[in-house]
Amino acid sequence: MKRRIALGLVASLFWLAGCSETRFESPPGQNIERCDTDLRGLWLAVDSKPGELDGFDIDAECRTRILTRTEPGGPVQAIQVPVNFVHHRGKHYVVVADEALKGLIELPPIHGVNPLPKRNFFIVRYDVRGDRLRLFNVDDRAAGHAILDGTLEGTISSTLDELHVYVRGTREQILQALDTPDLFERKASSVLRRRDVTLEQAMREKSQ
Repeated sequence: MKRRIALGLVASLFWLAGCSETRFESPPGQNIERCDTDLRGLWLAVDSKPGELDGFDIDAECRTRILTRTEPGGPVQAIQVPVNFVHHRGKHYVVVADEALKGLIELPPIHGVNPLPKRNFFIVRYDVRGDRLRLFNVDDRAAGHAILDGTLEGTISSTLDELHVYVRGTREQILQALDTPDLFERKASSVLRRRDVTLEQAMREKSQ
């Protein structure tokens, strides 16, 4: 399964554990919702290979389940992950706490931060156009530059092939940080399409 798809809602989720990442000290703002009803249903990556289930499902009770394999070549499993949603200035964001990803991916400690915070957060911007869902990851280099020029507060840890950015701030400060120009990538990191079948139907079809 593609790393981008699985942290994509939950949060382009597996991608967040890569060599380049941006984490936030706090979730953005006070108005954080457990569900976005516009996203209910099964969403699969538009570039999925035939017979593959790459994506996620949000059921009628707003439970988010990520489709993944816990081991190479193993069966696809639907693993429930708690996610939250924020709507700010006409834009939409998925917010995922690092602790919500335990058991799904291995997240290294935050680089260059001491003492280590008990929790931190990943944020992905999204929009829905018809039956397509586009996910936009944080542009890690843009976030790093914003810290260097004083627009944002935080730390940067970089090597020749890695970049780890940590944005500090209260809930309100992180909400304001979402308005930072070019903070999110202009090109969608993942595109998914809504399927007209339930997750259970799709998994039965795959097993046949």
